[in-house]
Amino acid sequence: MKQTDEQYRDLLLEIQQVDFVIIELNLYLNTHPHDHAAIAQYNEYVQRSMQLKKNFEAIYGPLTSFGYSYSPIPWKWKDAPWPWQV
Repeated sequence: MKQTDEQYRDLLLEIQQVDFVIIELNLYLNTHPHDHAAIAQYNEYVQRSMQLKKNFEAIYGPLTSFGYSYSPIPWKWKDAPWPWQV
């Protein structure tokens, strides 16, 4: 497996942290569907997550597979380490 640099790990950690907030807000909104502030915060974090993932993929290649991420040429999904291996 290739070594990863500090930026790789930092960016991946930030993606995980932002996605955790999204999951928690999603659970909260399931029981509080009219909380406008929570919905705004959820949308803000979704936008941040999308941008972080776009930045990550531009530098390191696909973060996910099965139609969620574009792949450059050549096919990059086979290149380890995969995010869950770090």
